[in-house]
Amino acid sequence: MAIAELGHMGFQVNDLDKMVDFYTRVLGLKVTDEAPQLGAVFLSSRPDVEHHELVLAKGRTAPLDTKLINQVSWRVDSLEALQTLYQALLAAQAPIHMVITHGNAIGVYFADPEGNKSEIYWRTGLDVPQPFGKPIDLTASAAEVLEENQRLIAAGGPAF
Repeated sequence: MAIAELGHMGFQVNDLDKMVDFYTRVLGLKVTDEAPQLGAVFLSSRPDVEHHELVLAKGRTAPLDTKLINQVSWRVDSLEALQTLYQALLAAQAPIHMVITHGNAIGVYFADPEGNKSEIYWRTGLDVPQPFGKPIDLTASAAEVLEENQRLIAAGGPAF
């Protein structure tokens, strides 16, 4: 018996409305259900496949600076989608921790309004030994980002 995939996860939150707004407006998740009596909202990036991938529920008791999770990673299907979401995060003034290539993936690490660390990433299809991480500019054209990714991989050297 083996786990097939991660189905969903949940965050206890202080400000449910603010968090739902961030995940829907900025990241494009869809609200698939709500349970007002429980103070919970169910969200999905692909509601036709998965009813919910994220549950936001009232009731966080830890201070906002308490580290509760390492990260939640959201995969996108294209470099252009990653660039679009990166711009949405900047417009929303979300704290950006790093924009990086791992060679095999390019990602943006950021915090949601309550400080939960997340990543949006695109798989490059390249086989690059890990750990590997170098800053990359997602404001360039997609072709330029791909060229930079190849150059950074070829340069090797210390990662991070």
